[in-house]
Amino acid sequence: MIKTTNKYALEVQRRAAQVARDHERHHASRWATVLSISAKIGCTARTSNKWVRKADVDTGGRAGVLSEVARKLKALEHENRELRRANEVLRKVLACFAIAELDGPFNR
Repeated sequence: MIKTTNKYALEVQRRAAQVARDHERHHASRWATVLSISAKIGCTARTSNKWVRKADVDTGGRAGVLSEVARKLKALEHENRELRRANEVLRKVLACFAIAELDGPFNR
Protein backbone atom coordinates (compact mmCIF):
# COMPACT_ATOMS: atom_id res chain seq x y z
CA MET A 1 0.00 0.00 0.00
CA ILE A 2 1.39 3.39 -0.99
CA LYS A 3 1.12 6.05 1.67
CA THR A 4 0.96 9.66 0.67
CA THR A 5 1.42 12.65 2.90
CA ASN A 6 -1.14 15.38 3.00
CA LYS A 7 0.95 18.51 2.68
CA TYR A 8 -2.06 20.82 2.43
CA ALA A 9 -3.95 21.75 5.56
CA LEU A 10 -7.58 20.76 5.75
CA GLU A 11 -8.59 24.42 5.80
CA VAL A 12 -6.66 25.05 2.56
CA GLN A 13 -8.45 22.13 0.94
CA ARG A 14 -11.86 23.37 2.06
CA ARG A 15 -11.15 26.92 0.96
CA ALA A 16 -9.86 25.80 -2.45
CA ALA A 17 -12.99 23.70 -2.99
CA GLN A 18 -15.20 26.62 -1.98
CA VAL A 19 -13.39 29.02 -4.31
CA ALA A 20 -13.64 26.53 -7.16
CA ARG A 21 -17.37 26.06 -6.64
CA ASP A 22 -17.92 29.84 -6.32
CA HIS A 23 -16.00 30.62 -9.54
CA GLU A 24 -17.31 27.76 -11.63
CA ARG A 25 -19.70 30.02 -13.52
CA HIS A 26 -16.76 32.15 -14.72
CA HIS A 27 -15.17 29.22 -16.56
CA ALA A 28 -16.25 26.99 -19.42
CA SER A 29 -16.29 23.85 -17.28
CA ARG A 30 -15.58 22.57 -13.83
CA TRP A 31 -12.26 21.19 -15.04
CA ALA A 32 -11.24 24.62 -16.30
CA THR A 33 -12.12 26.04 -12.89
CA VAL A 34 -10.12 23.34 -11.14
CA LEU A 35 -7.13 23.97 -13.42
CA SER A 36 -7.25 27.66 -12.63
CA ILE A 37 -7.52 27.18 -8.87
CA SER A 38 -4.87 24.47 -8.69
CA ALA A 39 -2.38 26.64 -10.57
CA LYS A 40 -2.84 29.39 -7.97
CA ILE A 41 -2.50 27.00 -5.01
CA GLY A 42 0.42 25.05 -6.40
CA CYS A 43 -1.16 21.60 -6.40
CA THR A 44 -2.15 19.30 -9.23
CA ALA A 45 -5.51 19.68 -10.89
CA ARG A 46 -6.33 16.10 -9.96
CA THR A 47 -5.78 16.87 -6.26
CA SER A 48 -7.83 20.04 -6.46
CA ASN A 49 -10.63 18.22 -8.29
CA LYS A 50 -10.65 15.57 -5.54
CA TRP A 51 -11.14 18.31 -2.95
CA VAL A 52 -14.05 19.78 -4.91
CA ARG A 53 -15.73 16.38 -5.26
CA LYS A 54 -15.24 15.69 -1.53
CA ALA A 55 -16.78 19.08 -0.71
CA ASP A 56 -19.74 18.25 -2.98
CA VAL A 57 -20.30 15.02 -1.05
CA ASP A 58 -20.04 16.80 2.30
CA THR A 59 -22.59 19.43 1.28
CA GLY A 60 -25.02 16.87 -0.11
CA GLY A 61 -24.56 17.80 -3.76
CA ARG A 62 -23.13 14.40 -4.66
CA ALA A 63 -23.65 10.87 -3.39
CA GLY A 64 -20.90 9.36 -1.28
CA VAL A 65 -19.49 8.90 2.19
CA LEU A 66 -19.13 12.07 4.23
CA SER A 67 -15.59 13.05 5.21
CA GLU A 68 -16.34 12.86 8.92
CA VAL A 69 -17.80 9.37 8.56
CA ALA A 70 -14.79 8.27 6.51
CA ARG A 71 -12.38 9.62 9.15
CA LYS A 72 -14.28 7.87 11.92
CA LEU A 73 -14.35 4.60 9.98
CA LYS A 74 -10.62 4.82 9.32
CA ALA A 75 -9.95 5.40 13.04
CA LEU A 76 -12.15 2.45 14.00
CA GLU A 77 -10.43 0.19 11.47
CA HIS A 78 -7.06 1.22 12.89
CA GLU A 79 -8.25 0.51 16.43
CA ASN A 80 -9.61 -2.86 15.31
CA ARG A 81 -6.24 -3.79 13.78
CA GLU A 82 -4.44 -2.81 16.97
CA LEU A 83 -6.85 -4.84 19.12
CA ARG A 84 -6.41 -7.87 16.86
CA ARG A 85 -2.63 -7.56 17.20
CA ALA A 86 -2.90 -7.26 20.97
CA ASN A 87 -5.17 -10.31 21.12
CA GLU A 88 -2.71 -12.31 19.03
CA VAL A 89 0.14 -11.36 21.36
CA LEU A 90 -1.95 -12.34 24.39
CA ARG A 91 -2.81 -15.69 22.79
CA LYS A 92 0.87 -16.41 22.17
CA VAL A 93 1.84 -15.40 25.71
CA LEU A 94 -0.93 -17.58 27.13
CA ALA A 95 0.29 -20.50 25.03
CA CYS A 96 3.83 -19.98 26.34
CA PHE A 97 2.57 -19.94 29.92
CA ALA A 98 0.53 -23.07 29.30
CA ILE A 99 3.57 -24.89 27.89
CA ALA A 100 5.73 -23.66 30.78
CA GLU A 101 3.09 -24.88 33.23
CA LEU A 102 3.08 -28.34 31.64
CA ASP A 103 6.90 -28.49 31.63
CA GLY A 104 7.23 -26.95 35.10
CA PRO A 105 9.20 -28.43 38.01
CA PHE A 106 6.08 -29.87 39.63
CA ASN A 107 5.28 -32.09 36.68
CA ARG A 108 8.59 -33.97 36.62
